[in-house]
Amino acid sequence: MDIAETTKRRDLASRPVPVLARLPRPVYARAEQMQRKAATVAHAHDWVQFSYASRGVLQVQTHQGLFIAPPQWAILIPPHCVHSVVNAPHTEIRSLYIETGAMPALGTDCVVLEVSDLLREMIRHFATLPVEYAQEGAEGRFVQALLDQIHAAPPAALRLPWPEDERLRAWCRHLLDVPEAPLQLGAWSQALGVSERTLGRLFQKQTQMSFRQWRQRARLLAALPQLQDQQSVTEVALACGYDSTSAFIAAFRQLFGRTPGQFLRACAAATTVL
Repeated sequence: MDIAETTKRRDLASRPVPVLARLPRPVYARAEQMQRKAATVAHAHDWVQFSYASRGVLQVQTHQGLFIAPPQWAILIPPHCVHSVVNAPHTEIRSLYIETGAMPALGTDCVVLEVSDLLREMIRHFATLPVEYAQEGAEGRFVQALLDQIHAAPPAALRLPWPEDERLRAWCRHLLDVPEAPLQLGAWSQALGVSERTLGRLFQKQTQMSFRQWRQRARLLAALPQLQDQQSVTEVALACGYDSTSAFIAAFRQLFGRTPGQFLRACAAATTVL
């Protein structure tokens, strides 16, 4: 997936990328309040980036996949990983930039992490420290405890992998843009001139998911910004291509471990101005 092309073709406001020659301390905080839906250009950092939306929904796109984080989750971006960031309207973001030496043993792609109540409060407290906090003593120990909590945060299945094949990625982009589209693998295989079985095997090999699993996850991830936008569960279910609200709720519970109503209540509790 061409990240720059994807960002360009959408009608999005531009979100600036910070220019820093170096970090003033091993951990550096940056806060943003975005009233409009906006996107950054594709870029990379020399440091680790931990981005948490205290309000709204955050998306990070890399060449490997799409990562989505509502208020209960954060996205950890490794150094030198080319990515673009898209935020929903009325999103408040707290990012931590972390020196690579302070956060070793990361992979080459992003991961979505669950943010506990403790970690959320620690992020909020870190924002009150001076930019050049004392690395020795209480402030230094607190920062180390914060990093330990990030290390311990459990990963979440809020990732949608891209297939490598350009034709498959084009169809996947269409399904993300129009999650309710009645596209089936059979019609897809006819358009590409291959058998449905061959296409299914290729998709499974390149994404580690069946087409049915990928499509269901795409629809459920597309539902998150709509739920955050206070749309009714029934409206969201229909907009994401589900024939019934009950089927949508069952699929949502299977992926996220909670119903849409429970998800919204948990997000409301997590929504804090940092």
